[in-house]
Amino acid sequence: MARQGGRRTSRGSGGTHRYPRSARVGETLREIIAEELVKIGDERLEFVTVTRIDVDDELNRAHVYYDSLSGPESDELIVEALGEHRVRIQGSIGRQIRAKKTPILHFAPDDVIRAAERIDEILRADRDGVAED
Repeated sequence: MARQGGRRTSRGSGGTHRYPRSARVGETLREIIAEELVKIGDERLEFVTVTRIDVDDELNRAHVYYDSLSGPESDELIVEALGEHRVRIQGSIGRQIRAKKTPILHFAPDDVIRAAERIDEILRADRDGVAED
C-alpha cells in the first residue's frame, strides 16, 4: 500500500490489468501453441485451430480447446497427435513465458464452437425452408 495525499492506495505490480492473470496466460498460451502447431508439421494437425484455453487460477492445468476443418470424425486422431507432441509444446511454452511453472496441457475439441455452428446450420435451413414456401 502506498500513501497518497494522506490516504492509502493499492498499487499493483506493473500497473493495472483488466482481466485475471489466468486469462492473460491463456491468451499467451494460445498464441504459442498455435505457432508451435505450424512448426510441428504433423499432417494430422494441418487444419487444427486453437480456439480457446482455460487455465486454472493456480496455473497448474490448461484445457486447450480446438476446432478442425476435418470435423468431429477426426477428433481421435487430433487428440492423439496433440498428446504425442504435448511435451514439445510445453517445452516451447516454458522457453517463451516467464513463469515458475508451466501448466499441464489437456486437449479437447471445442464443443461450444461446434454447437454454435450447428445452431447456425439449423437457423439457415429454417430460413431457407421458409423462403421456399
